[in-house]
Amino acid sequence: MGDSVRSGTAPGTGSATRRSMAVCALIGAAVMASVDEIVFHQILGWHHFYDRSTSGVGLLSDGLLHTAELLALVAGFFLYADLRRRGALAPSHAWSGFFLGLGVFQLFDGIVDHKLLRLHQIRYGVDVTPYDWAWNIAGLVLLLIGVILALRAVRRSGAGPAS
Repeated sequence: MGDSVRSGTAPGTGSATRRSMAVCALIGAAVMASVDEIVFHQILGWHHFYDRSTSGVGLLSDGLLHTAELLALVAGFFLYADLRRRGALAPSHAWSGFFLGLGVFQLFDGIVDHKLLRLHQIRYGVDVTPYDWAWNIAGLVLLLIGVILALRAVRRSGAGPAS
């Protein structure tokens, strides 16, 4: 209770709002990486993180991705718990960060990993165009939700009246 006063990170401060958003963006990106890994890599078996080599290398790349997403998730939740413990969590900024993290990961994967670096495609042996559109539009929708929530959070925490 006294920690937030000593640290100067009360929920309404710029530092607390930025940290709440950043921490939850990390969690959001880790959650989306987990969903991608579990659904598309493991359950459906559509691709591996790196498909330009042997299946053994593909499995290794999935393991490394899974390790990174779990580390990010654990680190994110420790940072989240610290914000809550200090009374410095700004919930509306945290939610916006979560959706921004979801959307940024999805779009990065769809544009950079799938198209620019060609590490893998969503599926093989089919026309990937509808899959690419669905993947990137889903990422864009998540990102837009995050932007809208961020704008609302900034407006609520600003000097003006809440809408």
